[in-house]
Amino acid sequence: MYALARSLLFRLDAEKAHGLALSGLDLVDRLGATRALCRRVEDPVTLMGLRFPNRVGLAAGLDKNADHLDALGALGFGFVEVGTVTPRPQDGNPRPRLFRLPEADAIINRMGFNNAGVDHLVAKVRASRYDGVIGINIGKNLTTPVERAVDDYLHCLGKVHAHAHYITVNISSPNTPGLRNLQFGEHLDQLLGALRDEADRLDRDSGRVVPLAVKIAPDMDAEEVALVARSLAANRIDGVIATNTTVSREAVQGLPHGEEQGGLSGRPVFEASNTVIRELRRHLPTLPIIGVGGIDSGAAALAKVEAGADLVQLYSGFIYRGPALVRECARALQAAHGQ
Repeated sequence: MYALARSLLFRLDAEKAHGLALSGLDLVDRLGATRALCRRVEDPVTLMGLRFPNRVGLAAGLDKNADHLDALGALGFGFVEVGTVTPRPQDGNPRPRLFRLPEADAIINRMGFNNAGVDHLVAKVRASRYDGVIGINIGKNLTTPVERAVDDYLHCLGKVHAHAHYITVNISSPNTPGLRNLQFGEHLDQLLGALRDEADRLDRDSGRVVPLAVKIAPDMDAEEVALVARSLAANRIDGVIATNTTVSREAVQGLPHGEEQGGLSGRPVFEASNTVIRELRRHLPTLPIIGVGGIDSGAAALAKVEAGADLVQLYSGFIYRGPALVRECARALQAAHGQ
């Protein structure tokens, strides 16, 4: 059924098809059919002080504004991450800005944090019926200078704290100029230190602990990963998401759209993200790691866990394989953990 829908959607512009697919999911969910068709695999695990019904989540980027949270949450995921959201609404980069590379089971996007702003997202989360684990991914506006980025992150942190189960700090999108500079050295320590202090204050005031995670890029060597790991530990970050999209084009050279600017996701980033996960685990033996990048089968999800991830997230594989991939991955991880 999904294969037929995909064949029709893939004839359309990628961003238009994305919107239509989400609208279609909303309709199916309103008819009450989603949960019956997509029963969730129960494989509970507790990490970051949170109980996840299973180990397979939806990565940020698919539902930037939490407009489709109920429908996506009914597809069997153990958790759903929405965003990236910024303080003010922004249109993102000019279209076209989303490209499929089916020969490589890959996607290139240069969306540019297009979103309706943090107030819109918070209103949607509050109105949602979804009762699962919700992560909210926060970023900075394009027009905010990198040296003032902390102001945007603090603003979003304060807005979403009461409505998120965990909060992800996105410093690794390649589509906001200068953003990846925040991943290293003094920039990273200053940002994470300020966010940690504010998160602690919000936790105390609310009487509710909301874990803080950081999403990093795959385009780092072992020394750079070690530096990031040191900052995560020094600033008492609760988890890390590895990884975002890559700027490398080595795996898609010569393919249609292969030279488009933006972040490459899907199968070509699989090994690069696994390498980062292994290095993180070597330096941070107990820190929860959410592995994302190129998961298109249960075996690929298991490989992420074997590399050192505790949970996994889907994005491009979900676009290509549909809801069946959620169950396949959850079953594979359930079996591996002897459930």
